[in-house]
Amino acid sequence: MKLNVKTVSRFSPPAGKSDHIEFDDHLPGFGFRIRNGRASFVYQYAFGSGPNRVTRRLTLGTFPGLPAEKARSIAQDLSAKVRLGGDPALDKKTRRGEARDTFGGVVNKYLEMRKVTHRESTHREFTRYLRDYAKPLHNRPVKSIERRDVAKLLDTISAKGTVTSNRARSALSAVFSWAMKRGLAESNPVIGTERPEEKSRDRVLSDGELAIVWNALPDDDFGAIVKLLILSGQRRDEISALCWSEIDFDNNVVSLPAERCKNKRAHEIPLSAPMKAILSSRKRAPHRDLIFGKRDVPIAGWGWRKERLDLVIGDNIRPWTLHDLRRSTVTGMGNIGILPHVVEAVANHQSGSKKGVAGTYNRSTYGPEKIEALRRWGEHVLTVVAGRKSGVTPIRSRA
Repeated sequence: MKLNVKTVSRFSPPAGKSDHIEFDDHLPGFGFRIRNGRASFVYQYAFGSGPNRVTRRLTLGTFPGLPAEKARSIAQDLSAKVRLGGDPALDKKTRRGEARDTFGGVVNKYLEMRKVTHRESTHREFTRYLRDYAKPLHNRPVKSIERRDVAKLLDTISAKGTVTSNRARSALSAVFSWAMKRGLAESNPVIGTERPEEKSRDRVLSDGELAIVWNALPDDDFGAIVKLLILSGQRRDEISALCWSEIDFDNNVVSLPAERCKNKRAHEIPLSAPMKAILSSRKRAPHRDLIFGKRDVPIAGWGWRKERLDLVIGDNIRPWTLHDLRRSTVTGMGNIGILPHVVEAVANHQSGSKKGVAGTYNRSTYGPEKIEALRRWGEHVLTVVAGRKSGVTPIRSRA
């Protein structure tokens, strides 16, 4: 019997059989199956010989949803693949497996594995880029994602800034490279996408602008952290993740271990009077070492917190970022006469004065100079935020 719309419409299985397949006389393997009153088209094929012979069967679709002629066309294509040595059933199983390996699932596996190797701040940033910014790709099978998909995503992210787009691009590339090594992806579609050139920021807030920011800050963890950033010139993650165990109030010093510093060099930050006052005012929760945040989780939500602060400030100052505060503090300290090598020591930054021979042989941490520098800078900041003219004058220090 040739299976067509007429023959299958009239077909009924032999009496007493609830599961029966009627094969087409003209296309080997193409069949019409009645099982428990439900009709469908199948394709059956075999390969190998003797004990190694394997028989497979594919369901092509149910009738009448799948017309007979369409089912025949599908079976002809499958027959051609089998003659060429293909295994359609295995291909289908593989495609289903690949469909289960979504990009979102791969991201979760990657972040879980990298949790023990990433720095805490790095892992937090990767999580934001991969789970938030790359969310449009999460439901896609990872092997189906192409370069144009990544390029389109990066174009959308670029609206948030070139730096953000480039950091997201790096995170995406890292995930796809990791997935390739584990057979979850065939290629890295990030390769070849555009990486816009980043322009170095040179935004420095004036004394007046620092005063506006300071006086607009809320009386919460975020406000305390930003004030400490202005007073100390340290990096955001170093201050936001401060622990009580890192602070010695008796000797007025914060000791950051190497693993908490970007340059992997342990760093001591003298506590000026205003810095000590801010930290002393924080309430210490029992069984918790972190100063800011909730439970054992550092403060988060920098984006919406900054946006809320900008609403309070309004148009009183030009656009700025939290990282601009570090540059502003370093510049401001230089403006009141603190020597460059002391400023670098305060900021734990290695550049001109500590590179080459100087970096090899000069092991001084400039402890006394750092204390004096932060004391004078603290006095300067409190004066300008109070709306008075600073009386801090340039200081002299050892070279």
